[in-house]
Amino acid sequence: MPKPLTAQRIRLGIVRTVGWYTVLIGIAWCALFPILWALSGSLKQQAEVTEPILFPAHPQWSNYVDVFTRMPFLRMFVNTVLYAGCVTAGQVFFCSLAGYAFARLPFKGRDTLFVLYLGTLMVPLTVTVIPQFILMRVFGWTDTVWAMIVPGLFGSAFGTYLMRQFFRTLPIDLEEAAILDGCSSWQVYWRILLPHAKPAVLVLAVLTWVNVWNDFLWPLLMIQRKSIATLTLGLVWMQGQYVAEWPVLMAASMLILVPLVLVYAIAQRAFISGIAMTGFGGR
Repeated sequence: MPKPLTAQRIRLGIVRTVGWYTVLIGIAWCALFPILWALSGSLKQQAEVTEPILFPAHPQWSNYVDVFTRMPFLRMFVNTVLYAGCVTAGQVFFCSLAGYAFARLPFKGRDTLFVLYLGTLMVPLTVTVIPQFILMRVFGWTDTVWAMIVPGLFGSAFGTYLMRQFFRTLPIDLEEAAILDGCSSWQVYWRILLPHAKPAVLVLAVLTWVNVWNDFLWPLLMIQRKSIATLTLGLVWMQGQYVAEWPVLMAASMLILVPLVLVYAIAQRAFISGIAMTGFGGR
């Protein structure tokens, strides 16, 4: 039988709950304060940027208008959406296809090949940047749209691992019933398993989108023309040209951040569900 609640145990539970909430609020504040400070700075005048004022008395909404006059924001926004959309679609398709093969299709050396493929996660990005840059020059794709789309189009080790783990959580009965109905391996993947893997697909899509959206190193190496530049690259160019106008730079940073916040807000529930369910596939 459960022990009766005493006044001491109730007080201890309240103190523990308050303590946990205090810690969580402190962590959340540390994470959100830089964003709040950037938002505040985007509404300040030039002379107020260094002042410890979170809410300016006279918000300067004109700073956001100045962003569009200092850089081709809409063009760079369309470019970034195009790159992120193409890479995300390719990652979802090829990673889910490879994850299905590693999770469901028996073939010789499957586990060894999967471990070797996962080993590529240990290779630092700086090691692969130079070979990729040389390949882009050989193909004649430097300073073109193809250099921003093709290298990340055909999947990744992390995405394959994520999809494999989720496919392993799905009951084998689904696949066996489809095979008895005459479905091929492709039909099992496309019509049966992939529709059930929407949480994992959404997780992979959101992570890929955020990664491409925030990428700076690869566009810096590949792009020189403003007509095909990304938002992160445009922000850095703007910082170099208007290094002293911090309110306008902060306004540009907030405009770049808004689409990411909207994507996560829309996909939040399925995103968290997908991460939680994917973790049970390691058996």
